[in-house]
Amino acid sequence: MRKFLLLLLASSSLFAQAPRNDKQAVAPPKTSILNCARIWDGRSDALRTNVSIVVEGDRIKDVVNGPSLADGAEVVRVTGTCMPGLVEAHTHVLLQSDITAQEYDDQILKESTPYRALRASRSLRLALKYGFTTLRDLETEGAGYADVDLRKAVNAGIIVGPRMQVAGRAMDVTGAYPVLNYAWELQPHLPKGVQEVDGVEGGRKAVREQISYGVDWIKVYSDRTYFLRPDGVLDDTPTFTLDELKAIVDETHREHRKIASHAMALNGVHNSVEAGVDSIEHGDYIADADLVTMKAKGIYYVPTLYVGEYVAEGRGGVWPKMIAVNQDTVRRAIKAGVKIAFGTDVGGFSWDIDPALQFQTLVKLGMTPRQAIETSIKTGAELLGLQNDIGSLEKGKYADIIVVDGDPLADVTALLKVTQTMKAGVLYTPKELLH
Repeated sequence: MRKFLLLLLASSSLFAQAPRNDKQAVAPPKTSILNCARIWDGRSDALRTNVSIVVEGDRIKDVVNGPSLADGAEVVRVTGTCMPGLVEAHTHVLLQSDITAQEYDDQILKESTPYRALRASRSLRLALKYGFTTLRDLETEGAGYADVDLRKAVNAGIIVGPRMQVAGRAMDVTGAYPVLNYAWELQPHLPKGVQEVDGVEGGRKAVREQISYGVDWIKVYSDRTYFLRPDGVLDDTPTFTLDELKAIVDETHREHRKIASHAMALNGVHNSVEAGVDSIEHGDYIADADLVTMKAKGIYYVPTLYVGEYVAEGRGGVWPKMIAVNQDTVRRAIKAGVKIAFGTDVGGFSWDIDPALQFQTLVKLGMTPRQAIETSIKTGAELLGLQNDIGSLEKGKYADIIVVDGDPLADVTALLKVTQTMKAGVLYTPKELLH
């Protein structure tokens, strides 16, 4: 054994002293050039024509007027409009529509986590096809931390998909979130779509646990059981107490993470704003006073307008009436100057539907096409803390580029006609992403 150890140490020393040619070991980054017929860089007031984007590795090396060539570079002539890749700030890649309670329960109770992750990998490819190169995925709905694994797989190049920030398991209080309404003998043993958390210390512990498993965001469900009052206010039953919410927010920020709050109505929104969350998700009704506080505190608003329209008919009850309430809230938020980020809650509706449909609704509610797009590429990037890396076509930023037919600044429906998607310097056609 002693002779073996001496031999092993000697051979290790020889390897350590062996010269290494780093130039041969590391291949130079690939260079490609997009010669764009038209371009909107995400900052200019109008489209420019005949512009080239030089991509080296996963970053933009330069943006120059006219056609460009470089030795060894792959040149792609683009007939459409080049623009920044889109950001979707509220998705559920591990969910494939949950209009009805039974549809939701079937996924939680009948599909294994590996099977749901396989389906999610298709959702990621579809997201790229639609032009979304960055996602914030706000919980797995009962699939544990499979979103953390998906993010790792994308980053490692194992599967194709947008860059991701993920929230793992969202938090709610005991008895407030599906799977519910089964026999009481079974109920304690059934899986849930969230991590059940109670009390101030329970909240702090859950934050620490989730971060230890690799989440980027913490998510809480701050209200439930919605009803429309005669005065038009959408009321609710709050879940966490204000003290519980404040503790969860404090622990999240102490750990240098951000927190998103599912808050659809009066009390859930108010408690979340008072507690100091980073974003209000859905926000079908927000009181004027809370809009003022949101602006003052820099709290983002992610109104998931499309999912509300999509699920209303199937769910019935108060849900169809909530569409008009939500639209009125968005109009008031625009007027109040609250930061609005693009998110649709896709996964709550089928991934076979392009989330870019929601841009049209934002225009209908008073935004210009450019303002609607900026909720994604500008405000969405800021919400995720990625504004230095994505959101515009500039030197040094990630080569996240989409090609659309038409002029998106004149007609936002151009975003429904994505013909090519480049994410981090890799170019895909819709056909490639459907395989």
